[in-house]
Amino acid sequence: MSGAFRFLYRLCGFCLISVTCVLEFLFCILLLGRAGSRQHRIAWTHRWGTAFLHLLGVRLTVRGTPPKEGLLASNHLSYIDIVVYAASQPFTFVSKSEVKWWPVIGVLTQCAGTLFINREQRADVKRLAEAFKPVLAAGAVVALFPEGTSTGGDRVLPFHSSLFEPAAANGWTVTPAWIGYELPGGDASEDVAYWKDMTFLPHLLRLFSLKEIRATVRFGEPPPRGLNRKEMARALHEQVCALAKAEGRELVQAPASPGRPAA
Repeated sequence: MSGAFRFLYRLCGFCLISVTCVLEFLFCILLLGRAGSRQHRIAWTHRWGTAFLHLLGVRLTVRGTPPKEGLLASNHLSYIDIVVYAASQPFTFVSKSEVKWWPVIGVLTQCAGTLFINREQRADVKRLAEAFKPVLAAGAVVALFPEGTSTGGDRVLPFHSSLFEPAAANGWTVTPAWIGYELPGGDASEDVAYWKDMTFLPHLLRLFSLKEIRATVRFGEPPPRGLNRKEMARALHEQVCALAKAEGRELVQAPASPGRPAA
């Protein structure tokens, strides 16, 4: 399949899948009255995440044991991280508040029951703690990207400890995870990772033209309970770095170059 034909195929497929999954969601609301339930939203996200993953030609490898409860803390490279994690198992995601207003993707994330946060407002971080509780009570795992921005994959930035305050206060389990990409014949840090001064639409269109993307998710073991939020952030950061190294990735320890706000 040529690059131009692949691009058109995926562009049409993206539009078709997006419309179909939103219509399914509306059908469940209007006729079945169950789209508002957390369990349905999680299953919906997993199902359509898998569809988008296949459309983009992503080959996913999962190592380690996925969490069954609590929170997940991962490094962050691109907006497709959410698609990869959603396809790997059912998750509820935490995202920056601006994503809610992105074309198409904003609608999909709202349907998925994403928890939105404005990291610039301390009060909003505290509000998120209350938002976690009913989600976890429903048996969902909440996935977050505590770097607060995305990178090219050659480093893991320090984790923002404020996001772990609810877990430390309530004794919730937090599982570390690492995600990485390989692009046969290309550079994943430029064509898959979404960071620096990249703009969304050109990056998405370029992504549609790629023949194959290889994604790896590696889950680790949760740190011991009883840590405060800062200790938890440091422990999880160290574990995510260790997971990257276990996959043969060399990480840069120098201060990171400017990234992009996390999705």
